[in-house]
Amino acid sequence: QVQLVESGGGLVQAGGSLRLSCAASGRTFSTYPMGWFRQAPGKEREFVAAISGSGGSTYYAESVKGRFTISRDNAKNTVYLQMNSLEPEDTANYYCARRSLFGSTYANPGQYTYWGQGTQVTVSS
Repeated sequence: QVQLVESGGGLVQAGGSLRLSCAASGRTFSTYPMGWFRQAPGKEREFVAAISGSGGSTYYAESVKGRFTISRDNAKNTVYLQMNSLEPEDTANYYCARRSLFGSTYANPGQYTYWGQGTQVTVSS
């Protein structure tokens, strides 16, 4: 059973930064693409960013491109989301997830097999 544990959320003023971390269990971490999603109250879960197993390819939602950076450290079984220039619209619960090896896209949450419990990010104006 794979476990994903997010950390690093909190309250920050608009324009500020946060760094989220997601620690994964298991010995095959580097095999799998990983993604970050977020969900605000009353809204559907939406794609934020994803990274290939090697870390060589990254993908972003248009709304965060240029402000957020996804990265991973396969030696530490950890994926990160550096969030800069935060806006109130970024307020949500942020989840990391491990994608299936057989997935063909990165933005579809249905192609992710394991999910963390989420970490809350609140951006005040």
